[in-house]
Amino acid sequence: MIKTLLRSLREYKRPTILTLILMVGEAVIETLIPYVTATYLVNAIQTKGDSLSIRDILGVGGILVGMACVSLLCGGIAGFTSAKASSGFSRNLRRDLFAKIQTFSFANVDRFSTSSLVTRMTTDVSNVQMSFMMVIRTAVRSPLMLVFSVAMAAYMGGWLAATFVVIIPVLVVGLLLIARRAMPAFHRVFRKYDKLNESIEENVRGMRVVKGFAREEYEKEKFGRAADDICADFTKAERIVALNTPLMNFCMYFNMAFVLLVGSWLAIEHPESGVQIGHLSALLTYGMATLMALMMLSMIYVILTISGESMKRVYAVLSEESTMKEPEDPVTEVKDGSIDFSSVSFKYSEQAQTYALSDVDLHIASGMTVGILGGTGSSKSTLVQLIPRLYDVSCGAVSVGGVDVRKYDLHTLRDAVAMVLQKNLLFSGTIRENLLWGNEDATDEEIYEACRLAQADEFIRSFPDGYETHIEQGGTNVSGGQKQRLCIARALLKKPKVLILDDSTSAVDTKTDAEIRRGFARYIPETTKIIIAQRVSSVEHADLILVMDGGRIVASGTHEELLRESPIYREIYEQQTASVGEGGERA
Repeated sequence: MIKTLLRSLREYKRPTILTLILMVGEAVIETLIPYVTATYLVNAIQTKGDSLSIRDILGVGGILVGMACVSLLCGGIAGFTSAKASSGFSRNLRRDLFAKIQTFSFANVDRFSTSSLVTRMTTDVSNVQMSFMMVIRTAVRSPLMLVFSVAMAAYMGGWLAATFVVIIPVLVVGLLLIARRAMPAFHRVFRKYDKLNESIEENVRGMRVVKGFAREEYEKEKFGRAADDICADFTKAERIVALNTPLMNFCMYFNMAFVLLVGSWLAIEHPESGVQIGHLSALLTYGMATLMALMMLSMIYVILTISGESMKRVYAVLSEESTMKEPEDPVTEVKDGSIDFSSVSFKYSEQAQTYALSDVDLHIASGMTVGILGGTGSSKSTLVQLIPRLYDVSCGAVSVGGVDVRKYDLHTLRDAVAMVLQKNLLFSGTIRENLLWGNEDATDEEIYEACRLAQADEFIRSFPDGYETHIEQGGTNVSGGQKQRLCIARALLKKPKVLILDDSTSAVDTKTDAEIRRGFARYIPETTKIIIAQRVSSVEHADLILVMDGGRIVASGTHEELLRESPIYREIYEQQTASVGEGGERA
C-alpha cells in the first residue's frame, strides 16, 4: 500500500529527501546546545567564578547563537520543503485518483458509490497529506531527539538519568493505551463521512423536490442527526486523546522534582560525586526534550492510525481494476451501426441473485429506427447500456458492426455510439462549450445543423448571448426540455453510427418530439437510432418496436403488428389514445 501511494511523489522526491536531511541536522544541533551551555557556560561559571571574563562568556554565547541560528535555518527551510513536498504529493495523488476513476466502469463506480469517491479524493487525501508531512518532519525529528537526549543525559548525568528508566515506560504505555482507546471512534467517523456526503449530495440534487414538498425542516433534522453522530464520535476520541496532557505533565514534573532534589543534594552535600549545576540544567533540558519527543511520537501514532484508514481507502481506489478489460489486439474501426444480442443475460453484480436481463436475442440492421417501450423496472435502460459497453454482459454477447463489443478499443466503440441518458447533464460553461463535448473540432455550421435537428437552434438564438449563453452547473438555468434538446444536439455532433435516446424527449411536447424524429429520418438515415420512450407516439413510426417486461423482450414488431399481437402494447396504446380524447393532448 505504501509503495503504491508513494508512486504519486514523483517530482517531489528531492524536497522530501532534503526535508529528512534538514530534520537530522536540526535534531543534532538542538541536542548539542544544552551540552555546550552546561559544559562551557554554567559549569565554567561555577568552577572559575570571578576569573571568568566577559569575553569568555560572550564567546560561548556567540557559539550558542550560531548553533541556534543554524538550527532555526534548518527548521525554517524544512518547513518550506516539507510543505512543498506534501502539497505536491497530495496534488499528484488526487490526479492519480481522478485518472483512475476515469477508467472505471459503471460497475466499479457502483461498488464504491459516488459520495464515497468524493470523500476519498477530498477528506482522505487531506489526511494522507497531513500524515506524510508529519512523517517527513516530526516522525524523523522526534525519534532522533529521543535517542540523542537520553544518550546525552546518560553521558552527562550518570545514574541521575535513571529517571528516564521510570518515566519513559510509563509515558509510552500510557500513550499507547490512550491511542488504542481512541482509534475505534476515529475509524467509525470515516464511514459516517461517506453517509454524510451522500446525504448532502442527495439533498442538493433533489432541492426542488424538497422545497416542493416543504420538507426543509425534515432534511435539516436528518442532516443534524448525522452531523451530531460524527461530532459525538470525535468528541469521545478527543476526550481520550486529551489525557495526553495530564500524563505528560505528570512525567515532566516527576523528572524535574527528581533531578532537582536528588541532583541538588549530590551537588551540595557530595561534591565528590562530580554532579555540577550545569549537569542539572542539562538534565532538565534533556528531560523536557525527551518527554516532548515522546508526546510528539504519541501524536504521530494517533494521526498515522487515523490516516491509516484513509490510506486504505485511497489505496482501494488506486488498486481497483476496472471490470472493463481492454483486448490485447483491439478493433479500432466500427464498420456500421448494426447491433446483435445473442442469448444475452445480465446482472449488476456477481452476488446478485436475479438477472436484470434474461435471454435476449435481437438483431438490428444498420440505419434502423428502433423503439423500446415497457414499464418502470423492465430494464430498458440496462439493455441499451450494454451496447457502448458501459456494463459487460454476464452471459452471451453483444455485437456492434458485426464485432463483439469486448473486442473493440473502448474509445473507438464509445465514439461510435452516442447516448443521451435519461438524466440529462450539462456542465458549467457556455452552450457552445457544452455542445463541443460531442466533437471538439466541430465547425459553427455543424453546431448549427445539429441544433436545428434537435430543435434547439431557435430557443438558443432567443437568448441575448445566443450560443455564448452561460450554462450554470447542472444546467439549472434552462428548462428540462431545453436541456434535453441540447444534449441531443451534443450527441449528434459525434456523427455516431448508433444514436441512443434513453427517454430523452420526455420533457418536450409531442409536436417538437415529432419534428426531432423527422429530422433524424431526413438527415441521419444511415445512423441506427434506438429510442426509449413512454409515449407510443414517439416510437409508432419506428422500423421495429420492442416491448419489454421483467427484463425480457416479450414482443417485437411494427406498430400495426404489435396492435394485433401484443396485449401489453395494445393496452398502452389504448390508454394513451383515451387520454387524448379526454384531455386533447396525448399523455
